[in-house]
Amino acid sequence: MDKRNFAFDRVNYILLALGMMVVIIGLILMSGAGSTEEQYNPDIFSVQRIKVAPLVCFLGFVSMIYAVVRKPKGDNEGKQTKEPVNKDN
Repeated sequence: MDKRNFAFDRVNYILLALGMMVVIIGLILMSGAGSTEEQYNPDIFSVQRIKVAPLVCFLGFVSMIYAVVRKPKGDNEGKQTKEPVNKDN
């Protein structure tokens, strides 16, 4: 099959995988023990869980969106083909 028929190239898949890894890291940062009715755990409101982890997840999702929107470079990337302009018309 010709490479031009694919919507993504190798770089797109690598960027998607990296974005997914960043999202997973953010979810891991967000996890932890919760509070129960018997015992209150103040760690559920830590800076890591409230601010850092959602920001990491957001950056992962943004990078995944970029990986999907990114257009693969074609074979004639450096070549500019301009048709001659007919000034007589």
